[in-house]
Amino acid sequence: MRYLTLLCCLFITAAATAQKKPLDHSVYDGWQSIGERFISNNGQYVVYSINPQEGDGTLVIQRTDNSYKKEVPRGYSATITEDSRYVIFRIRPFFKDTRDARIKKKRPDEMPKDSLAIVELGKDSVVKIARVKNYKTPEKASGWLAYHLEKAVPETAKPAAQPDSLTRLNNLLRMADSLARVADSIRNKANEAKTKGMTILQPARPATRPTPRAVEEPVEEGTELVLRNLYTGEEKKYKLVNEFFFTKNGNRLLIETSKKNNDSITNATIYWVNITDYKADTLLKRFNDAKNYAMDEAGTQVAFVAERDSSSKALQKFYKLYYYKTGFDSAALRAHRNGIAKGLMVSADYLNNFSKDGSRLFFGLAPIRPVKDTTLVDFETARLDVWHYNDDYLQPQQQVQLQRELRKSYLAIATDNGVLPLADDDCENVIISNEGNGAYALGLSDKGNRVQQQWDILPITKVYLIDVANGSRKLVLDKIQGSPITLSPDGKFISWYSWKEKNWFTYNVSTSAITNITKTIKVPLFDEDDDHPAYPPPHGLMRWHEGDAFVYVYDKYDIWKCDPTGSTSPVCITNGAGRKNNISYRNQVLDREERFVKNNQTLLLEVFNNTDKSSGLQWHTLGSNFTANTKATQPNSFAGYIKAKNANELAYLIGSPASSYNMAISNSTNNPAAEYTVLSNLNPQQNNYNWFTVELHKWKMFDGKESEGLLYKPENFDPNKKYPVIFYFYERDADTRYNYRAPAPSASTINIPWFTSNGYLVFDPNIYYKTGQPGDDAYNSVVSAARYLAKMPFVDSTKMAIQGQSWGGYQVAYLVTKTKLFAAAGAGAPVANMTSAYGGIRWGTGINRQFQYEKSQSRIGATLWEKPEAYIKNSPLFKADKVTTPLLIMHNDKDGAVPWYQGIELFTALRRLNKKAWLLQYNDEDHNLVERRNRKDLSIRLGQFFDHYLKGAKAPRWMTDGVPAALKGIDWGVTPE
Repeated sequence: MRYLTLLCCLFITAAATAQKKPLDHSVYDGWQSIGERFISNNGQYVVYSINPQEGDGTLVIQRTDNSYKKEVPRGYSATITEDSRYVIFRIRPFFKDTRDARIKKKRPDEMPKDSLAIVELGKDSVVKIARVKNYKTPEKASGWLAYHLEKAVPETAKPAAQPDSLTRLNNLLRMADSLARVADSIRNKANEAKTKGMTILQPARPATRPTPRAVEEPVEEGTELVLRNLYTGEEKKYKLVNEFFFTKNGNRLLIETSKKNNDSITNATIYWVNITDYKADTLLKRFNDAKNYAMDEAGTQVAFVAERDSSSKALQKFYKLYYYKTGFDSAALRAHRNGIAKGLMVSADYLNNFSKDGSRLFFGLAPIRPVKDTTLVDFETARLDVWHYNDDYLQPQQQVQLQRELRKSYLAIATDNGVLPLADDDCENVIISNEGNGAYALGLSDKGNRVQQQWDILPITKVYLIDVANGSRKLVLDKIQGSPITLSPDGKFISWYSWKEKNWFTYNVSTSAITNITKTIKVPLFDEDDDHPAYPPPHGLMRWHEGDAFVYVYDKYDIWKCDPTGSTSPVCITNGAGRKNNISYRNQVLDREERFVKNNQTLLLEVFNNTDKSSGLQWHTLGSNFTANTKATQPNSFAGYIKAKNANELAYLIGSPASSYNMAISNSTNNPAAEYTVLSNLNPQQNNYNWFTVELHKWKMFDGKESEGLLYKPENFDPNKKYPVIFYFYERDADTRYNYRAPAPSASTINIPWFTSNGYLVFDPNIYYKTGQPGDDAYNSVVSAARYLAKMPFVDSTKMAIQGQSWGGYQVAYLVTKTKLFAAAGAGAPVANMTSAYGGIRWGTGINRQFQYEKSQSRIGATLWEKPEAYIKNSPLFKADKVTTPLLIMHNDKDGAVPWYQGIELFTALRRLNKKAWLLQYNDEDHNLVERRNRKDLSIRLGQFFDHYLKGAKAPRWMTDGVPAALKGIDWGVTPE
């Protein structure tokens, strides 16, 4: 009987799976994901948003013991107050209302506006306030909220009654008759006077013209700000507010107001409001612009820059630095261009800040730049870019970085005696230790070594030690090719990783000694799996210990505690358990203000099993003996860790191939990845669709090396059927075995859930490279995977295809020149010709592509003139005549990574050779599609293309006939003939 029951259950389960429907392109918009998420300091509440891919989301306020849950439609941008008592957030307008307003092309002030909401945690009522543009609460205090309102909606004026046309004509005739009578009267009097010999006197003209009154330029008036006491509900209102900021401890509120147009009395003003009694001190009046406000931790000091002298249309404006301290009558001038080095001015763009203890005020200096000659006529002046061989950066990179260059600032300190510069053009990047309180700073510069970055991926850096007391600078390292370069929290050491020597080093500030602190560690501290023709990167630095006593670094598996003086040998704090068990341990920082770890601190370690790709979490207390938890990993993936400040509760996202990432909570001190409560339930509709399963496969490649890959199968997989297969690949994805994949419109690659749901197998093989042969390495990995899978009885070896984007697109383009194994192929943004792409520009950054071929992803390992044969051999274009596989190319005209002409070169070659090829060019789109409408379109076309060649579906018209330019925007050609 028991066996009969089991068989019945299996039959019912199989029947239910068989009845599930395949995913279609209409499901994307409603598919949900977790967005922002927070946990209260007392650990009793979490707040998180659930967002569809398109449409109205929901903000969830939930007690961690699941005894309370409140959902607020369209809530977002939430804050839980420091006392864990309130959650404050904004509420978006309905998606439909905003869409309709965009269709009607309404002005920005006519668009639907946000509301503000206040919820007391654990209660049901919601206080809502309409038309709020933003809000703030104190970072480290409770009880206060300031919210800024949108402009008031003007009352609709009743239009004046318009006279009809006949009435208007009669009025004009009467006016003309009246004017004619006046003119006759004037002539009669003039003639009469002339007859009597009288002289008509003209009114006297003044000797000088009266000085016209200055017309003030109109400003964008501020709007109302409301300061609310959350405990009492009492509110204080302020008019014409532009900007506002709380001090961290919430004792004061800084308010900037605008002047009022057509009002000579009201001036732009900066106020400093005492929260307890609402007393407002005036810091500054009558200015054109003020910005970059800084307040110290204690809430007793304020600094900002302001411009008071020029008009809004001035081509060059000079800002001044102002400083205010409690007890001052008003803000005092601390720095201006007359008191600093020639050629510099106070920066309007630097984010001013105080040191942690408030003793130092940091601000920026900026170069005074020449202004444009407005007397020159644009259409008569030349427009060009001059490229010079000695330029630090190529012209395209200069253009990309132009706004950053124009906002460039050099760090300086405002002192009682004037200005102390710390940075300049020879040392642009300066980092001060101990949150600005340190005695020394780290200075970094790659000036003079930037041209080399055209072909060498690693920067060459000069490292300086700067005495913050007087600004003196000492060169401690010259032309270091390594990173990261950091200053220890207390400023006692400079540390860096030497890529060439493959070890970590320190510079002792007090003794000037340079020490290799990891030379006795026998295992690699670099990525031993890296296969680029360059120095391998380090696994990274975990953290410094309090007082700069130790620094912790990673190898592939374990964590090492190193003495920065080199006096004692490194110690593996994970006892080698990682390497022994093929498990990697990585620390997760749970406190955003944490600068170092402390004695007896409990760390949250993320655990990854490199064998089966499972993940988990483990707590470890520093200083205690490490014991590996062999049950720490689960067939899930984890992300987004947040811990309560004053409690044990740990919140995170948990997902798996079968389940969306959901919000989970754990207070386990033993195994937080296994002992948890799931708080959300996203995408229950997934149960209605044929989903997928995923398997880790291993096989021998043609070179004898073992490889790994992921096989995705339909949930209703039938081993007795024959399935078409799409091979998708990039480099190595096997570690993502337990990641969740959501149905979503394609930015460039196939959506695995959609294809498996619609009866495909998808296989993602790892690819392993050697120097100089990336094309053949792709063949070794992908074609060996295809031969391996073709032996499976459920695979239709005549219906296999490949698809990839960018580097994956290049590999697809190369493979179709080497094999006839695949029935169809899709290549997104492929490099077709390495000889022409080698000297091209990555337009998104403006940098040259040479480094990519010599040292990075393309892995040629030599210049074009050193090994031209390697570039030609690895370029699909030169073997285009060998292609027999139908090829769908996508390459967009604003591609910022791979030059668009690469796709054109490949397509035009195949077209000339009468090969089956299509090129999808999405207008004004980048390397991967951004606009959702285009993503949806590509998803449809990818499905149609592979359905035709792998399933025998009828081809749509864009494949059979194309889409003429005359029909663009009228007919998309996605339906069959």
